[in-house]
Amino acid sequence: MNDVNHPNHYTWRGTECTKAVEIMTSGASGADAMYIGNIVKYLYRYPAKGTPLKDLMKAKQYLDFLITNQEVKAGTKNHGERQ
Repeated sequence: MNDVNHPNHYTWRGTECTKAVEIMTSGASGADAMYIGNIVKYLYRYPAKGTPLKDLMKAKQYLDFLITNQEVKAGTKNHGERQ
């Protein structure tokens, strides 16, 4: 595989990670789309890249960002306020 365009840790599940990200972010915009895309990316490559715990922690961090963003939109948390 091509390490730049098609690295194994982004293709090993049978489809390109970019396709999964496109599907999962469809209808999302702005920060939400970015957070979802990163969650998908880190879960997709787990554990194939060789840093499984690190990838899970990164996915969790972006999930926390997404949750906070949704709480701000719902008015249950102030902008900039974190966990």
